[in-house]
Amino acid sequence: MQWNNKYTYPKSTRSIFKGSRHYSVNQENLPSVTTILKATESEEKKAKLEEWKKRVGHKQAEAISREATTRGSSMHDYLEKFLLGKLNLDLLGDNTREKMMADQIIENGLRDKLNEIWGCEATLYYPGKYAGAADCIGIYENKETIIDFKQSNKPKKDEWIDDYYLQCAAYGLAHNTVYGSNITQAAILLCTKDNIFQRFVIDGERFKNYQNLFMEKVEQFYSQRLAN
Repeated sequence: MQWNNKYTYPKSTRSIFKGSRHYSVNQENLPSVTTILKATESEEKKAKLEEWKKRVGHKQAEAISREATTRGSSMHDYLEKFLLGKLNLDLLGDNTREKMMADQIIENGLRDKLNEIWGCEATLYYPGKYAGAADCIGIYENKETIIDFKQSNKPKKDEWIDDYYLQCAAYGLAHNTVYGSNITQAAILLCTKDNIFQRFVIDGERFKNYQNLFMEKVEQFYSQRLAN
């Protein structure tokens, strides 16, 4: 696993614009990938979320979401330090849940698989359309890849994680558009709070299909904005 700073990723600032996250990149104020996904989610998905909130209670739902966000941020911090070579895993002596989750991802998803790192927490943007920050970009199992780290309360199934695939496809499309790269794969490395590791990889035609689907959502997002 080695760094190759072959691309220069832009500096960006995040802001809340009309209630949703945007990135200021190269003098453009662009909606984030997650903002677009949230604004264009299906009525069925919205209804399922509301059903869950009613089932567990709104206060409890908020607490669960807040805890998951905090846990995810801490896990990401460990993984970023690892990628930057700033984390001494043997001497840290930190057995928090988040570190144990990060360890699972490192040992099962990154070590001996991530050949080359181009960037981590790198700002990517598609001019005039959208922006976001990718967890990791590089060569993974000898392919140009977007790598995304996720945490979850419970294990996932492939058919449940369309949004993860769309997010990675969006980052890959932005990178290829701006830098002329050939990213054709996404690797989603997930660990549950009970330390169950899962890996989901999409490539080739399936990856392209998600890129096309995401661009349809981008058009839908801007159409909705004009209508409002």
